[in-house]
Amino acid sequence: MHHHHQHGSSGSHRHGGKKNIKVAFFLNFFFTIIEIVGGLMTNSVAILSDALHDLGDTLSLALAWYFQKISIRGRDNTFSYGYKRFSLLGAIINSIILLVGSIFILIEAIPRLIQPQPSDAKGMIILAILGVMFNGAAVIRLKGGASFNEKVVRLHLIEDVMGWVAVLIGAVIMYFFDLPVIDPILSLLISAYILLNVMKNLKHTFQIILQGIPVNADVNAIKSYLAGIPQIEDYHDFHIWSMDGEYNILTVHLVLNESLSMDQLNDLKSAIKENLVRKGVHHATIEFENNQEKCALINC
Repeated sequence: MHHHHQHGSSGSHRHGGKKNIKVAFFLNFFFTIIEIVGGLMTNSVAILSDALHDLGDTLSLALAWYFQKISIRGRDNTFSYGYKRFSLLGAIINSIILLVGSIFILIEAIPRLIQPQPSDAKGMIILAILGVMFNGAAVIRLKGGASFNEKVVRLHLIEDVMGWVAVLIGAVIMYFFDLPVIDPILSLLISAYILLNVMKNLKHTFQIILQGIPVNADVNAIKSYLAGIPQIEDYHDFHIWSMDGEYNILTVHLVLNESLSMDQLNDLKSAIKENLVRKGVHHATIEFENNQEKCALINC
């Protein structure tokens, strides 16, 4: 951990970020266990759905933290691109766990729509109040966090609070009225919400893994910039992809309209790379070609 200090003040911030995420993780993890037990004791599928929601967030915290640690490693003989993509692995593992969990809860909840089972409304109210308190505490704990990760985590926890508020309202209605069907209805809503998010996450993750055009790079701007460079007549073999959704890589062949010396080429390349960084390309590999050379090739 000590190597952070060379970054000056940013070291202490980053430290705080990790500690906050850890605290949020332990709060959530400890509470998820209480919920699962509580859901079984109160015979409430809504509580169990919320438990799954919280478990998913707890896991994504742990996986994000673990894979973030791995992804800092540089390139080595096993992974020439480094470890940035490992964070995507975390997202996929988490999605699979949530998918399986949601299916189990749906199998449990759907029959209850037709034949509602009585749930312990008083117990549900107590658990829901605890849920709001625990997740609320974790949100407050992460309030100052500036890092992208902490913002995402905070959003997750706010979602959890909303889930518990919904269960609390449902439980209060069930306490005063004999409407046991509210429990499976809430459960279905929460499960549908979880599944929707899982689908969104998987779509985003697979878009990166399948080397789609990065969402955060303006490809048209990049292409028109390349086409507009005075020394460049044409370009081909244009490829752009993202390592992890943030770090983008580009390779391209540029055809020169004049013969340039090695020094001129180096200057041109540096200038192009600098401009590409401003356009969201963090790593560019550029190959220059002469316009004569182009037609000497068979595949003209």
